[in-house]
Amino acid sequence: MRHYKANIKKRIYASILDYGLFGACFMVYLIFFGEYVEEGAYTISGGGILPIFLFWLLYFVIAEGVYGATLGHQSFNLKVVTLHGEKIGITQALKRRFFDPIDFFCFGLVAFLLVRNSEKNQRVGDAYAKTLVIDTTDPGQNLGPIRPFN
Repeated sequence: MRHYKANIKKRIYASILDYGLFGACFMVYLIFFGEYVEEGAYTISGGGILPIFLFWLLYFVIAEGVYGATLGHQSFNLKVVTLHGEKIGITQALKRRFFDPIDFFCFGLVAFLLVRNSEKNQRVGDAYAKTLVIDTTDPGQNLGPIRPFN
């Protein structure tokens, strides 16, 4: 039986970095393109929401589907792979990210508990997409023929 590692600290730091960058970009977009409604509050509606979704798609789904990692994951030498250690594609990345609202509910408590307690250290999105998050610097987690960030 294969032993899976949670990489929990690295995954937490990578998620904070990723969503911090996404949040910062969202705030800048909101300030420049949103409508000022009251003291310190802005709103965006209608088609103005589309660029936010497209940025999310590009930053999370496309980056993971093409490179196997977001900037946060790359910063901590983490990579998303299939259960067999192979490179994931756009479809698996989209499936994985589809469950972000559930995984990151209550500031990531659901994801933390699942990664900590599931057999393969997967959050809901990983289990659905049949993916794992591995540490590319740990030889014990080299599950297949891939190399870091190729």
